[in-house]
Order: sequence, then C-alpha cells, then structure tokens
Amino acid sequence: MDEKQGFGELTAEDFEAGDIVEWSTWDQELEQWNTHYGIIVRTENRIQSNRVVSISKVIPINGPQIEREFFTLTLKLVNKL
Repeated sequence: MDEKQGFGELTAEDFEAGDIVEWSTWDQELEQWNTHYGIIVRTENRIQSNRVVSISKVIPINGPQIEREFFTLTLKLVNKL
C-alpha cells in the first residue's frame, strides 16, 4: 500500500538545513505585509488536526534568535545553501 505524502511535504523536499527562506506577517497598524528572513534548521512531518503536515523549524536572521515553527507551504526559498 502506498503511503500518502504529508501536506506540504513536496515543498519541503526543496528545502535543506541552512537554506534561507522568507515569510510575511501582516502589520495591522501600517496595513501592510512585512517580509522576514530566516535559516532553515530542519523540516519534519507531524500530525496536526488528524493529518500529517510538513513543519519547518527556522531561526530568524533579524530579531530574537529563537527557533520558530512554520507550516512549510508558507515559506518561500530565497537562497540555497
């Protein structure tokens, strides 16, 4: 029996530890999207809401150097290692 890939796993195949990625957050006060950059530490599949999804762990380049988790599909590759 073939096992289905996790949601976002196909995108995660393009990422490796050390790659630079970007993501956006909405600034309500300025009413605009802010772009952020970080370095991928690792990707993993995890069960969330009864389905397997791909999660990427990222260290932001600017701001606090605290590992953050993102749904892999929300990240855009900027530069390969």
